[in-house]
Amino acid sequence: MVRSEIISKLSKKIHRKLKKSDLEKILQILIDSVIEGIKNNRSTEIRSFGRFSVKKLKAKISRNPRTGEKIRVPEKISIAFKMAKELKRKVNEKELIN
Repeated sequence: MVRSEIISKLSKKIHRKLKKSDLEKILQILIDSVIEGIKNNRSTEIRSFGRFSVKKLKAKISRNPRTGEKIRVPEKISIAFKMAKELKRKVNEKELIN
């Protein structure tokens, strides 16, 4: 599902009480909040959905597969997502129905 489909679904669910442009701003605020939390090394939790948190990947020495040359890969930051129990239950429920 892409961003425009999410906004359309939101619009239909709330019976067009809000403009699509307002819904798009709300979605952008949500995304920006998650990104800001990650930048500040803090986790962001959306109840009954899940938690986005920072995961640090250590620096390491790797090899270039083409030349075999050793390359130093610097420390990186990655995003981890842990699904909430309620979301996990709903997803697994859906799989059982099919």
